[in-house]
Amino acid sequence: MKYIRIFFLSLVILFVIVIAVGYIIYRKADIELYSLDEAARKNVPGSFVQLSDGITHYELAGPDSGRLVVLLHGFSVPYYIWDSTFSRLAGEGFRVLHYDEFGRGFSDRPEKVYEASLYRQQLSELLAKLNLHSVYAIAGVSFGGAVAADFVVHNPALVTKVILVDPVYPAVRGSSLPYPEWLARYKMSISPDDVVNGQLTDLKYPDKFPHWADQYKVQMRYKGFRNALVSTRFHYGPVNIILNNYHELDSLRKPVLLIWGKEDQTVPFKYADSLRQILHTTYLPVEDAAHLPQMEKAGLVNDKIISFLR
Repeated sequence: MKYIRIFFLSLVILFVIVIAVGYIIYRKADIELYSLDEAARKNVPGSFVQLSDGITHYELAGPDSGRLVVLLHGFSVPYYIWDSTFSRLAGEGFRVLHYDEFGRGFSDRPEKVYEASLYRQQLSELLAKLNLHSVYAIAGVSFGGAVAADFVVHNPALVTKVILVDPVYPAVRGSSLPYPEWLARYKMSISPDDVVNGQLTDLKYPDKFPHWADQYKVQMRYKGFRNALVSTRFHYGPVNIILNNYHELDSLRKPVLLIWGKEDQTVPFKYADSLRQILHTTYLPVEDAAHLPQMEKAGLVNDKIISFLR
């Protein structure tokens, strides 16, 4: 009996040591040290608007009379992922809106479940606040493709055309991770550099974008970023919600432009064919580009987008 008590006491002590060491590692590695408040946003370009779930950071450009194009960023990179397209479309006479989804960039990080309805409501409220009553085209890159499809399916009368750039596909979404949500949060907290380096793999030629990593790191300093990403990964919705939305989008018979980098390793190029079996599209495969062809082949992609819009 004595040995059993010693054994269990040893286990308890070992458990306490493991927890203590894990906490120390977490505290030393955690870079979410600041609150995203008015002071943090003081010199940030763009505009801000209060919505029901928090402040949204956005930029709206182009003539008031131009047809509205909304640009949705991907899973974690903020609205600057569309900078070249944003500027080009505004210069071509379109009214262009891009914004940071909740949890990213300089938008608030509400303590909510990051499910599809949160993203849908954010865009609906943003459009209403800005008195934008119709969307000529909505474009989404990567995860933004899923958000775009979901928004159109729930607001079919509001949107005329759809543009999908290397959109997330259910077969590679990876929402069912082999470990629990709390562990995903911990892993992300102790290895922030892995998150940054993961963004570099979206580019075939990361050396051409030398400030990409530093630009990305800024948002990681503010509390709630990690929660937003992990919550989205686990709670955006069942994997089939994305596939079902693509089917439903096809049934709406709206013009859809699909653009895909042929050397994409994040959402492999082969899934372009899978999606085209579901969704009737105008199609542009992009040579010598990875997951972000709107950046690596900006001229080609922007020309195609403008042609499609006109």
